[in-house]
Amino acid sequence: MARVTLKKIQKHYDRHTPIIKGVDLEIGDGEFVVFIGPSGCGKSTLLRMIAGLEDITSGELYIGEQLANEVDPAKRRVAMVFQSYALYPHMTVFQNMAFGLKLAGTPKQQIQAMVHKAAEVLQITHLLERKPKALSGGQRQRVAIGRSIVRDPEVFLFDEPLSNLDASLRVQMRIELSKLHKELGTTMIYVTHDQVEAMTLADRIAIFNGGIIEQVGTPLALYNQPANLFVASFLGSPTINLLQVECVAHTAQGITVRLPGGATLQLPVDGTAIAAGAQLTLGMRPEHLHAEALPGDVGVHATFELLEHLGDMQLAYYHLPGAEAPWSLKLPALARCPETGSGATLWLPPAHCHLFAADGRALQALEPPRAENTPQYPSASIAKT
Repeated sequence: MARVTLKKIQKHYDRHTPIIKGVDLEIGDGEFVVFIGPSGCGKSTLLRMIAGLEDITSGELYIGEQLANEVDPAKRRVAMVFQSYALYPHMTVFQNMAFGLKLAGTPKQQIQAMVHKAAEVLQITHLLERKPKALSGGQRQRVAIGRSIVRDPEVFLFDEPLSNLDASLRVQMRIELSKLHKELGTTMIYVTHDQVEAMTLADRIAIFNGGIIEQVGTPLALYNQPANLFVASFLGSPTINLLQVECVAHTAQGITVRLPGGATLQLPVDGTAIAAGAQLTLGMRPEHLHAEALPGDVGVHATFELLEHLGDMQLAYYHLPGAEAPWSLKLPALARCPETGSGATLWLPPAHCHLFAADGRALQALEPPRAENTPQYPSASIAKT
């Protein structure tokens, strides 16, 4: 195992095209870290820089204690699993997994032992004599991972390895990768655009945007305590509900905001730097929004627009005055469906509201928010107004 340290890493294809803009990150021994962000944010480029497939313009990359900027990719003690399986179609699974070892001059007996050990870990021993065309997508991906395991690397690099699989295989392979990480204990860096993969696999997540890291933390910490509006909006499906509000006042107990309908809401956040009259953005996760009032909730008028049936639950969408996009609310699968265009009152619990300044930064909570994300369903009906 080895830790990976990035110090002020930059990547420029020319002086006018910065791709990575000074990234600092420490990845611990045996840690599973996921890079996630929108297309073009630089996450795959940074992974390729760690692998040695892209040059580092400036900054320092350490793999273990070794400065790796100028180290040949083959000597960096890393193994990369790509989005495409890149298996040799004329070779058997065994030959595909053994190919790199053979090129390196590894003795035959050692190759046999290493390939069979990796095959046992991945449960593909029975496939060793097959060729890639006789394998399913999930089996091919296991072979691609096995080809990396036999090299006994100190760091695994995964570049969207599950994106070519169908939905059910993705779920299965996520489980397999999690088990593999626990069994091997090797440092793993994983790039994906799929937030479900990030939330379920990662010890920590690094959220990229425009060549910088917006926030690094555990999945629950990023979800419950986003550092800014970008992180809050990027994580979560459906996305966080947002509403423009106005600062009325701030006290030792928090900040009071006025909703577009005129109602006021006191939130337990630090608003000492926010002036009265300032425009802020209020955020509320769909699972924290209530259909009926609980103690301490504040109501806001809304108009029902659409209901989506998802099997285990329903998503109800509402129009709120002042909201640019519809608000979503999670409901039980058998909740009564309101009529399109009907009015309703949605209830906001202050403890679960997020507040963002005009520059997008999150206002810090006076007390840490509760960690649980369990939806609360006080009723299977929607209060109409």
